[in-house]
Amino acid sequence: MKLPLFIAFRYLFSPKRHRAANLIMALSACGVSLATLAMVCTLSVFNGFQSLASSLFTAFDPQLKITPASGSVFTPADSVLPLLRSLPQVEEAAETLELPALVRYKSRQRVILLKGVEDNFRRLTSIDSLLIGNGRFLLSDNSACYGVMGAGLMSALGTGIRFVTPLRVYVPRPGTSPNPALPRSAFRSGLLHSPGVVFATGREPQDSRLLLAPLSFVRRLYGYTRESTAVELRLREDSDEASVQRALRRQLGPSFRVENRHEQQADVFRIMQAEKFLSYLFLTLILAVSSFGLAGSLSMLIAEKRADLQTLRSLGASSRLCSRVPFLAGAMASLAGSLAGIGIGLLLCWLQQRFGLLRLGQDTSLFVTDAYPVSVHASDLLLVFLTVQAVTLPILRISCTRIHGRPTDSGNG
Repeated sequence: MKLPLFIAFRYLFSPKRHRAANLIMALSACGVSLATLAMVCTLSVFNGFQSLASSLFTAFDPQLKITPASGSVFTPADSVLPLLRSLPQVEEAAETLELPALVRYKSRQRVILLKGVEDNFRRLTSIDSLLIGNGRFLLSDNSACYGVMGAGLMSALGTGIRFVTPLRVYVPRPGTSPNPALPRSAFRSGLLHSPGVVFATGREPQDSRLLLAPLSFVRRLYGYTRESTAVELRLREDSDEASVQRALRRQLGPSFRVENRHEQQADVFRIMQAEKFLSYLFLTLILAVSSFGLAGSLSMLIAEKRADLQTLRSLGASSRLCSRVPFLAGAMASLAGSLAGIGIGLLLCWLQQRFGLLRLGQDTSLFVTDAYPVSVHASDLLLVFLTVQAVTLPILRISCTRIHGRPTDSGNG
């Protein structure tokens, strides 16, 4: 193996009679390098957006969420809450009831998600860090019930942060159909007052549709007594979230789903993963095209060195050795191009992380971050390197085999 590798190294870096061969070989290696660089940067940007999305979820969504596997509501006090009270890893557990409703403010109305929460919702999440206004997070007192809405919903209804006229919330009465003569008879309604604050998560679905209200208010509105749609958990800081999740799944059985933050937003991450995979496939096709250029440059190398290869055969070298020489030359060019692409890609990712060279737009207030986020994963670097070798080496092997014929160990040529 050392002899063909040494000859391939000399053939690859020694001057050639035709400068076009050197130029084409260099351009082909640069093509592999650019495709590798593009893969590293593209996958790192997708990782950055996923990390950014994860950081946004942590401020509002619970660590773990228990929901029924079938149906929309269940009674946690009968099955889930006794188990949670026996787990020392659980710091906070709160029932929630989240169902669609219609909210009306003066002449404006909007279909929303009405979420009933308990008083410990502030300890369950970091909602205090998301509040805007001069009031405080308040759900109820002795005189009234309060509703905390998203900033987008506030804008759509035109309420302002502190509204004087209360919100009227409508939900359909169970088992009734609307009467055209008395349309309001098919709905239950209730009033929610302003605590003087709204929340802003930076996520359009929550900010424009979600309205938080006392759990007792929402249950009374829907005609429930002890039912909930979910139990949300916050674990102690020294707890292992994955092990607690596995334990809850094992003890609750198939009747319940126990989801972490990523699983609660599975649709968002599934779309990101699909976009990342499609980008990876597209760049792999570009890499394959660059590999054919590298194979073409090997054809020129073999044509120029045919006399030298014939001399090797006359000295006793086998056909396999002679065909291995140009293959190893192409493999070294592919290896150099892939390593150079990964190195330059890492440098560009570091510059983007440090200085934010590529901006998302002129108006940075429209985005959560002003520059493209980047996160480099070692697994992606390994995937890129293996992809380059898996695409280029078979193409080079086929090219060398077609030129020399199928290599065999018998015969000296």
